[in-house]
Amino acid sequence: MKGFVAWDSAKVGPRPGVLVVHEWWGHNAFARRRAVMLAELGYTALAVDMYGDGKTADHPADAMKFAGETIANLDQAKARFDAAKKLLGERADTDPAKIAAVGYCFGGGVALNMARMGDDLLGVVSFHGSLGAKAPAKKGEVKAELLVLTGADDPFAPPEVVKAFEDEMTAADARYLVVSYPGAKHAFTNPDATEMGKKFDLPLAYDAKVDAESWDAMKAFLARVFAK
Repeated sequence: MKGFVAWDSAKVGPRPGVLVVHEWWGHNAFARRRAVMLAELGYTALAVDMYGDGKTADHPADAMKFAGETIANLDQAKARFDAAKKLLGERADTDPAKIAAVGYCFGGGVALNMARMGDDLLGVVSFHGSLGAKAPAKKGEVKAELLVLTGADDPFAPPEVVKAFEDEMTAADARYLVVSYPGAKHAFTNPDATEMGKKFDLPLAYDAKVDAESWDAMKAFLARVFAK
């Protein structure tokens, strides 16, 4: 299991831990930067490498291939995710009873699927994540509280997909909240999204306002679930 850990060395004692799951581009600087930002909030953050061996994509075709292979074998993905969670929980600076996951794009979908599969997390936050389920959640099996932050103009999460997700989670008796940001497109948290969208003719766009608003929503959510 490889990853990137960020923590505030000036802070003493165990604190909540947060797993960060990358976009479909792989374990890159964006994922590591988000881990650092979480450490600045007082958490121990581990940016997980779901593809393995630092494999990243520079082209959407490769990203789609890597992401597809991972989702096609969710049991293997869960083993890798759980190995990261175990590693994080075993750190002296982490409270193993207080672990959450934050995911972006592909990573948001991974984190939600881990929750569907009953992973023992206090919370899951999905930023412009994939909402579809390979296997729908079963009633009573979603232990984590869920926060889904999505763009109202994200073609990868149109209203019917959001509604299907809400129906699925309601049927599963899951605790969840979906926040849809008007005008926000896919990858709204990534400062490189607009440039990447133009380069590859993809519906991606960074939105600084929504990036800040969604980060604040995550901060409040994590503070609440970790206070339990």
